[in-house]
Parts: sequence; structure tokens; C-alpha cells
Amino acid sequence: MKYVRRTALIVLTLLIALVAALYFMMLVLAKGPSTTARDLFVRSVMETSAAKFLARMYFSEEEINDILNTGGGDAIQSDPGLIDIPNKHKDPSGVRPPFGTFDTAGPGDTESGGQQGSSDPVEDSVIEVVDIKGPTYDGKMILVHDPSRVKVGLLPAYGDGYAGKTLREFIAESGAIGGINAGGFYDPNGGGSGAIPDGIVIRDGKIAWGYAGTTYLCVIGFDANHVMHVGNMTGQEALDAGIVEGLSFSAGPVLIVNGVPETTKRKLGGGLNPRTAIGQCADGTVLLLVVNGRQANSIGATYDDLCVIMSKFGAVNAANLDGGSSSLMIYNGETLTTSSYLFGERKLPDVFLIMP
Repeated sequence: MKYVRRTALIVLTLLIALVAALYFMMLVLAKGPSTTARDLFVRSVMETSAAKFLARMYFSEEEINDILNTGGGDAIQSDPGLIDIPNKHKDPSGVRPPFGTFDTAGPGDTESGGQQGSSDPVEDSVIEVVDIKGPTYDGKMILVHDPSRVKVGLLPAYGDGYAGKTLREFIAESGAIGGINAGGFYDPNGGGSGAIPDGIVIRDGKIAWGYAGTTYLCVIGFDANHVMHVGNMTGQEALDAGIVEGLSFSAGPVLIVNGVPETTKRKLGGGLNPRTAIGQCADGTVLLLVVNGRQANSIGATYDDLCVIMSKFGAVNAANLDGGSSSLMIYNGETLTTSSYLFGERKLPDVFLIMP
């Protein structure tokens, strides 16, 4: 019994020492001389569902809001006239060579020989998978050169009493060959059902969740011509723009509008976390990006990092999607990115799908 008590005392002492060390380490981050480290710490934990209390241990709500304030609530809409979609999916010879590994720390040019998702040469010419690497992150980008192949996967119904679906379930039930997570959802302490979106949902040109007169931040949707629209707009403005299927991520931000990165106007900020984003190039190519995070070899990316990646791939319009434990990419049955969710895959309200 004496040895049991002694062992328990040693374990308890070690735990107390570890907690104290973590507390003082975070105290240095929060209250130390570096405002950059402080802001990164606050933004990183405030973007989580369950770790917001870490910032609130050291700062008041007013101080946190000052650090998180990045603006971006102005009414903005993308111009569909800047996207010109050729019928190149009917003529694979017109598609540029595949990318290889894309390193944001290096020059804009990339090497050939990227990972391909199919042995079919026509399929390969339409869809490319590219490794993404940066100073604090790695991830994957899927380029879908035929935008008609990208669809929004939605639940049959939304609200209390319903449940979301995993990305894998969305893919299987729709017959898709791949996809990424999309919009956010009500998620108290990480326990949300995935069936209550945090913004608007548009299905078949009608509002499936939300209101026509409410302004929504970071709306992303496709019109009947497969042109992607992004911006901050009311539900009615989204319908008037011709969006037939879409969603929004209220936390945002919009990354690029009409070829102009938002970083030219302001610093977008954000902490180092797993990220998901979507963009579209002038030729219609849809860019689906997922960055790994909360891992030893990939801490995560900021919003500014996403803007750099999307800009270097030629996005005319781009927007951030739900990140954190929801971030995930699946293609041809393979999970291409690493989820930070500890319990498998999250239940989601909507996704972006790649159709066969």
C-alpha cells in the first residue's frame, strides 16, 4: 500500500508540474512581449469548438474581440463575367500539364508529375491532385478543370431533430468520386449534430435554410452556367445573382473577389489551424483545397496563407470554408488529408462533391 501511495503521489506531482508548465507557456504567449504570438494564440484557440476557454483564461471578451476583429462585413459580390468556361473537358489536349508538389515558400512555377487520381487519361486531364506545402503546413489541392463536375451536397432537411452526414456518406449516397467539407454549423462545445447550418443554404434556386432578407457573410454558390459566386450578400441577392446551389460560412472570410486578393486591403489574420477553401480560375477550373493542421508535421495555416495559395493557382474568386476538425478531403475512396477530429469523421450539413 505504501508503494501504491508513493507512485500515486509521483504521478500527481508530475501532472501538476505538466499543467503548471503548460499554463506558464501559454501565459508567455498571451502576455509576453510579442503581440504577433499573442494574436496567433488567441485566433488559433478561438477557432476551435472546445478550446476557446484557453483564450478566456487570460483575456476579457472585449480584448478577444479586438484581436479577432478583421472587418470584412461590407457587401461584396463577384462578377460572373470574369469567368469564361470553354468546353475543354471535351478536348483533353487543351488542358495544361499536371502540377507536382506546390511549395508556397518557393517560386510560383511548379514541377510536372503530380499525383493523379485515375488511370483513365481523359479523367486525368480533367482532375489533378497536387501536394501543397508551406512553412507551417501541408495539404492537398484538387483541380477540377470541368466545373460542371462540382456539385453541392446537401441534406434532405435541416434543423432540430435531423442529423448531418459524414463526407464519406455524402460521397457514397450521391455516387460522387470525391469531395471536401463545406459550410459551418451550430456546434456547441464540439457536440453539434451537423444539421443546423450557421448560414444560408440554397437548393435548386430556392432557400432551403435561412432568409431572403438576412445578410450572410462568405456566401459561395454556383449558377446554372457553373460559375462560382462569392461574397457577402442577402439571401435574395444570392438568388438574384442566379445561384442555384450554394451555402455560406459565417466565419469567413472571402479570400479573393474579382481577381483581387482581400489581403491587398487588409490582413485577414486567423490562427494556425486545419483549413478548407474553394476557388475558381478564369477558365472555370475549380480549386478544392484542404490544409492539414494540429499535427506535429503540419500545425496549420492562416487565412493569409490560403489567400497566397489560391492567388498562385490563379483563382479569380475564392473563399474560406469550415476548418478545424471538419476539414477533410476524399478522392477515389482514399482519404487524402488527415482529420484532426478524434472520433472519425464529423457529421456535416453540406459538402462540395466531384461527380464522375
